[in-house]
Amino acid sequence: MRRHPPRRLFAAALIAAGLIAALPARAETLADALISAYRNSNLLEQNRAVLRAADEDVASAVSNLRPVLRWVAEAQQFDTRQRTGRDASLGLQAQMTLLDFGRNRFGIDIAREMVLATREALVGVEQNVLLTAVQAYFDVRSAEENVAINQNSVRVVGEFLRATQDQFDVGEVTRTDVAQAEARLAATRASLAVAEGQLAVAREAYRAATGRYPGQLAAAPRAPALPKTAAEATGIAQRRHPAILQAQHMAKVADLGISAAAAERLPELTGSVAVTHNDGTGDDAVASVDLSQTIYAGGRLSAAHRKAIAQRDQARASLLQASVSITQGVGNAFAGIEVAAAQIAATDRQIEAASIAYEGVKEEAKLGARTTLDVLNAEQELLDARAARITALADLQIANYSLLSAMGLLTAEYLNLGIPTYDPEGYYNAVKNAPATSVQGKSLDRVLQAIGKN
Repeated sequence: MRRHPPRRLFAAALIAAGLIAALPARAETLADALISAYRNSNLLEQNRAVLRAADEDVASAVSNLRPVLRWVAEAQQFDTRQRTGRDASLGLQAQMTLLDFGRNRFGIDIAREMVLATREALVGVEQNVLLTAVQAYFDVRSAEENVAINQNSVRVVGEFLRATQDQFDVGEVTRTDVAQAEARLAATRASLAVAEGQLAVAREAYRAATGRYPGQLAAAPRAPALPKTAAEATGIAQRRHPAILQAQHMAKVADLGISAAAAERLPELTGSVAVTHNDGTGDDAVASVDLSQTIYAGGRLSAAHRKAIAQRDQARASLLQASVSITQGVGNAFAGIEVAAAQIAATDRQIEAASIAYEGVKEEAKLGARTTLDVLNAEQELLDARAARITALADLQIANYSLLSAMGLLTAEYLNLGIPTYDPEGYYNAVKNAPATSVQGKSLDRVLQAIGKN
């Protein structure tokens, strides 16, 4: 086997390191930003925990149908006229609701509908998190481009100032022309400082949205597939938007609440069994069945029933209002797309015309037909047109994803980000039957471990 001298190996390592360093760094795409936002969002973690708490409400409601088993230990010291001594007992008691005319069943159904509503609320939070990341991504891109054109403007105006100073030195222009160029350079530098400040703000917003500062950002991706008409988008939104689906589940909760309030007036049948061991008298066993019904509660039951009816009316009105708001949101997003597209077309024509005007004014100024101020104004108009186009391009991208959000489709699953997503049914399926230990408890442990919460 041939051996390479150490010097040759070292040289080869240096060459390899140089080639690796020369490779261009991979630019961060919008998908990268969305993935980081999804993985690092504290809001998502918070609302996932809220959902798991709602899942446990189902388990609590299910447990009301099961017997309650408890042990009771009692010790007493007594001193009476008949006897003096001590007595101790240890007992086992079991109690269970045998018949409640649907009260506990209504409680389970209400808890399940609350879980479904909370899931939709989680989807809504996910949409907001991802839309915020989209906004942050394009804000950084716009801010970087604005810094670049302002830097170029400072360079151009600086060169113009030097040329004007040279002309003044040979007597071709006046001191006023030099002062105008100096004033415009100072204003351009101020604009650059503002643009750099806006970039710093945009970078902080990006970090808050994604959990890290942006690196080199890639070009804007192709726009997502969108409906052709607002009516089509509205139809999708009415079927898919989490706010509407959440309101529908809350309306079902309110309907069930009326039935549960009415059931509170019905009788309740409970059974109990107790086995007790007494030190002095031995073992006792007692079994009993109790049937009870509230006859008068000071108006509390009637008030609860009326409150449930009012809450039903509130939930139905909320559902109707959610539909109105979603329709408005779709319309606003469509209008935003149309306005941004029109602005891009207009600024393209403006940039073309401003470029021609700027070049023409510069040539005319060389012949003495234009003043220094004319040249500076033409350059500023071109700068403003380019800045307006940058803003319009960002607005169009944000409007596209805002429409997805308005339709209820701005989710990690729909965008196909290619990452594992949170499964809201995993925890629910592990706890819906109110496990304590055994196989179901072990299954719950695995779910907790999978989401990093054990």
